[in-house]
Amino acid sequence: MGVEIERKFLVIGDGWRHHVTKATLFRQGYLSTNAKATVRVRSRDDSAAHLTLKGKLSGSTRAEYEYPIPIEDARELLAMAAPHVIEKTRHLVPAGDLTWEVDVFAGQHAGLVMAEIELSSEEQQFDRPDWLGREVTDDDRYYNASLSRSSGPPSP
Repeated sequence: MGVEIERKFLVIGDGWRHHVTKATLFRQGYLSTNAKATVRVRSRDDSAAHLTLKGKLSGSTRAEYEYPIPIEDARELLAMAAPHVIEKTRHLVPAGDLTWEVDVFAGQHAGLVMAEIELSSEEQQFDRPDWLGREVTDDDRYYNASLSRSSGPPSP
């Protein structure tokens, strides 16, 4: 079984920008979301795509299955998912042995910047850079699936 262990934080300031190693444009559409599972289609720089199924979150852990799909299929599925589509640019920011993924949202969520880090266990320790703000791992308003159904960034 695929498993994702992830922590999410709001980002304050631009200090992270000095350490970016790569940036990628993502378009994500949500075909189905409910309490048990989420089905997402994601295109990467409009050249590669995946279909992802995510299970219910328990703490910061959940089941995750991801499958590559043709980009043409992804474009059709993104159109099918509309209006539940978000756009963001993901910036990779190395930090020791780990890498932060800093997402800068566009469109109706412009101004929202979040950082997430994938861990090998919920107990794994990690350094918190000074540009890291409030943790939102347990706040479902900041799940991408929730953002896809909202008209703007969540209120603090």
